[in-house]
Amino acid sequence: MPYTPSGFFCDRLIRERERRDGEGSLNKPQRFNGQDYNTLRQECVQRKSLFEDESFPATVESLGFKELGHKSNKVKNIVWKRPKEICENPQFIVGGASRTDICQGDLGDCWLLAAIACLTLNEKLLYRVVPHEQSYTEDYAGIFHFQFWRYGDWVDVVIDDRIPTFNNQLVFTKSAERNEFWSALLEKAYAKLHGSYEALKGGNTTEAMEDFTGGVTEFYEMKEAPKELYKIMKKALERGSLMGCSIDSLVPARFETRTVTGLVKGHAYSVTAVEECRPSQHKDTKVRLVRLRNPWGQVEWNGPWSDNSKEWATLSKTEKEKLQHQSAEDGEFWMSFEDFKKNYTKIEICNLTPNALEDDKIHKWTVSVNEGRWVRGCSAGGCRNYPDTFWTNPQYRLRLMEEDDDAEDNDVGCTFVVALMQKNRRKERKLGANLYTIGFAIYEVSCSYSPSRMHGNKQHMQKDFFLLTSSKARCKSYINLREVTQRFRLSPGEYVIIPSTYEPHQEGEFILRVFSEKRNTSEEIENRIEADHPVPAPASAGEESEEDQQFRTIFQEIAGDEMEISANELKNVLNRVITKHKDLNTDGFSLESCRSMIALMDMDGTGRLNLREFRHLWNKIKQWQGIFKHYNADQSGSINSYEMRNAVNDAGFRLNNQLYHIITMRYANENMNIDFDSFISCLVRLEAMFRAFQAFDQDGDGSIRLSVLEWLQLTMYA
Repeated sequence: MPYTPSGFFCDRLIRERERRDGEGSLNKPQRFNGQDYNTLRQECVQRKSLFEDESFPATVESLGFKELGHKSNKVKNIVWKRPKEICENPQFIVGGASRTDICQGDLGDCWLLAAIACLTLNEKLLYRVVPHEQSYTEDYAGIFHFQFWRYGDWVDVVIDDRIPTFNNQLVFTKSAERNEFWSALLEKAYAKLHGSYEALKGGNTTEAMEDFTGGVTEFYEMKEAPKELYKIMKKALERGSLMGCSIDSLVPARFETRTVTGLVKGHAYSVTAVEECRPSQHKDTKVRLVRLRNPWGQVEWNGPWSDNSKEWATLSKTEKEKLQHQSAEDGEFWMSFEDFKKNYTKIEICNLTPNALEDDKIHKWTVSVNEGRWVRGCSAGGCRNYPDTFWTNPQYRLRLMEEDDDAEDNDVGCTFVVALMQKNRRKERKLGANLYTIGFAIYEVSCSYSPSRMHGNKQHMQKDFFLLTSSKARCKSYINLREVTQRFRLSPGEYVIIPSTYEPHQEGEFILRVFSEKRNTSEEIENRIEADHPVPAPASAGEESEEDQQFRTIFQEIAGDEMEISANELKNVLNRVITKHKDLNTDGFSLESCRSMIALMDMDGTGRLNLREFRHLWNKIKQWQGIFKHYNADQSGSINSYEMRNAVNDAGFRLNNQLYHIITMRYANENMNIDFDSFISCLVRLEAMFRAFQAFDQDGDGSIRLSVLEWLQLTMYA
């Protein structure tokens, strides 16, 4: 999505200010779309009217954009109704929220429903997402709200209770109890968060699990699962972690198709229990069991330990009660752990904090969250396969300071989990957005690496560092998931994490989270903003070169008796000489560029340049011209936006990523190239603004205070 510097960076400043004020925390969630539940509800109660949500209306737009869009036959007979129009005595929750309250409708969001089923196993978590003071009796006003974790912040999403129906039946998620609606309303709130119901089609259970908890997910492939997987699963459930699993389908056409065993390929299941039992004929032997749930609310495993299998006859009544065994076509079933490993291909565990599940001790982990953005032509450098641009990706310094408590002499190290999540791709599906293939690499930073350029390892690593250094660790693979997560154990020290898309030039936002068992710091590596030469140097007193003499002659010819030139005259002077430099392949300077040059060099405020001021300017242009020629090696007449970062650095300016983003948007063309005129204009503006700031920063503390008049005078003339 295109964005303006002012819009994007103002939004970023507002978000940062909100965080300082506590906005986005569990106790003070952000109001999604600015809607405050209590205020809106009170207004409806006072007016004795039912809430109608204008930001997610009961229209086709809220249903979808393609299969559920205006041109689809599926939506023609859909009618939005409130629960009181669907049945008598509607209830928000009947007899407590449970996993049987979730039955999938005509929407491919089994991944979401599997996560909701897991959520019901932990009442504390459930009622954080589904505030349970809501009802259809006390001061009913047709308004409900739900809370989700969204890219580092908790948000409160308000909805009305109009739900899509067909023949008076709910089209999407429903409860086994016809008059219970919490799960249908939760699905609607989640659809609103992502723009439409159709945006929820297809996904990964972990996505919803994290949005319900703010936790971090780790994946296990069954064929590579650790020996202690059963123990890991049991401890995960004991600690409130959410768990899902699935069976991969190699053939897309066979997604969500039933096998002879009753299991469904390409379908998300919830893991709802992990237990052991002792069959009566083998009391000395424990059988390990796993309980799973199909979000369809039907279609179950028919092998050993299924609802009506002979294995249950070997258990005592007490054992059966402990396992809550029942024969019902409700989508939930038991199977042995061995059969579970044989039939399922992947398991996902969402930890509220990434506790060391292999250990008996519960650890407190620290977490750092960094927001970032890949910008085409500036910081969207792609993976290490693209060495010319890889170094321009955002970089995050990680300092591991303490070893794990359980570290042994031969296994010292710090355990940490890196989680890279791309933002808003689901919401932007209707605009054609798909998930990028993303990943990250971790490099160890040696104190001996160019300390003068590193300024204490806080400067952005340059291209040569990555050409000469191998990664210390990296994600297992680049993959097109919303989040890529991996656990590592490295020695204490300083590292740099490089998150990237697989291919360069792919633009998007992300958050990078680092969880560690012991103390760590993680922050974006940003250059200190500074300039080497903000104050013009006096003209040298040496002999004039032939080119200098030529300029003096042309200047006197154009300036006349006043010996001063205007912007238009400056354009004529410069272009008469610059066009002789055929290797620059340039059409010369524009009038706007020349106006900026005069603003830079105009020391007496006349709006014109005298010969001395002009000579200062020409010396700078010659210096910058040499830099441009260096990066314009192919004499194409332009340099690409990635090279611009180095060119700006060579000109004596140290900037951070936000400023490089702005330069790219302001001066690069649609092919991400910057011509000579734009290059000089950029450096002129940088020098002018640095110099102006330095003039106002009398005490040198790096901050200034301007009146609106001073601000406008400064920016309008620059």
